[in-house]
Amino acid sequence: QVQLVESGGGLVLAGESLRLSCAVSGMFFSINGMGYYRQAPGKQRELVAGITGGGSTNYADSVKGRFTISRDNAKNTVFLQMNSLKPEDTAVYYCNVNIGRHDYWGQGTQVTVSS
Repeated sequence: QVQLVESGGGLVLAGESLRLSCAVSGMFFSINGMGYYRQAPGKQRELVAGITGGGSTNYADSVKGRFTISRDNAKNTVFLQMNSLKPEDTAVYYCNVNIGRHDYWGQGTQVTVSS
């Protein structure tokens, strides 16, 4: 069974930074893609950033230049460094990983950016 444990959310002021982490545990050979999605109240869940097993990254236009996704394959962990946060970044952030033919989700962590 695969488990994802997220950490790092919180309440910050606009312009500040946060770093999210998502640690993956369980029985598996390797992790393919890893990423973060977010869902704001009344809105659909959207992809924020993704990183492939080879290290290629992609970002939503709204976060390009401010967010950086990275992964530590030895620790089965993905990170999302969020700088210059804006009130519109406020959402629940969900970690997502692809292992084999399955997608797994973290429990979500709240990020609130106050102006």
